[in-house]
Amino acid sequence: MRRSTAALIVTLLLAMLSAPLAAYAQQAGKVARIGILCVGICPLLPLDVGPNDTAFMQGLREVGYIDGQNLAVDVRGIGSSYDQLPALVAGLVQRKVDVIVALGSPASAQAAKNATSTIPIVMVGVADAVELRLVASLARPGGNITGLTVPFAQLATKQLELLKEADPRLSRVAVLWNPAAPPGGPGVKQIEVAARSLGVQVQPVEVRGLGDFEGAFSAITQRRANGLFVTEDLIFSVRRGEIGLFALKSRMPTISSFREFAQAGGLMTYGPNGPDLFRRAATFVGKILNGAKPADLPVEEPVRYELVINLTTAKALGLTLPQSLLLRADHVIE
Repeated sequence: MRRSTAALIVTLLLAMLSAPLAAYAQQAGKVARIGILCVGICPLLPLDVGPNDTAFMQGLREVGYIDGQNLAVDVRGIGSSYDQLPALVAGLVQRKVDVIVALGSPASAQAAKNATSTIPIVMVGVADAVELRLVASLARPGGNITGLTVPFAQLATKQLELLKEADPRLSRVAVLWNPAAPPGGPGVKQIEVAARSLGVQVQPVEVRGLGDFEGAFSAITQRRANGLFVTEDLIFSVRRGEIGLFALKSRMPTISSFREFAQAGGLMTYGPNGPDLFRRAATFVGKILNGAKPADLPVEEPVRYELVINLTTAKALGLTLPQSLLLRADHVIE
């Protein structure tokens, strides 16, 4: 009787010790799956090719997730058509990813929200999420969406001020915008309000598709605009090189929000720091993979904004930029 009791005790102790080990082994062997949905300037295609990609993957490593080990990344991206988004996000839902990361456009976040109310969604650099009702509020997002939103409408004033400082002769600014795009970013009305205080006239120029650029460039030339404001839209991202070349040939200073435009020949950009956004997005993903609920994670706005100036473009335009402006630049392209 004593032997059987002793044997039972030993068996129970071994079971108690082996259970946590088995659970640990199961957890260690689990591979988390994240789906990435992006439009326009589409990073992470392929992975680890630029500063944003590096920051995102490094951020995931810092919270314990390494691609190819305990993490699998499924990237779905489009370059020129919002119509593809529903099918792309449906594919991610079918693959039963643990988190969907929606990059760069309210359209990607909205498509993800329409497709699932259960899979957590982390938005990155999406414009004005509260106004677009993607979340209930920054502090209490509710639902299954959280992440980082950018107040692009508020940035419009600062961007126009910088463009005017770069070229004090600025009087007529053409605004490239897509009225057919999903809402988000600064609308023409907000830009007009910002321009009024600077004594600048705004000239809206519609571009609804990739075939409209020639007509848009012709309209800008005919209206004798002497500055160009490029709003956030995927077709402008795709054709950023063409836009930069037109502005250069027209001797027209330009401004937009992301450094890729300055790298493509635009005069300057002012907007959120991309690597910082992506690093912080990885933190959101890590918390959710570790059990946090999106509804409990407050939405954040950028803490860092960067001014990028293409000095080569400035010289080609015949502009002598104020030293005070150059000193404030986070990055100067020469």
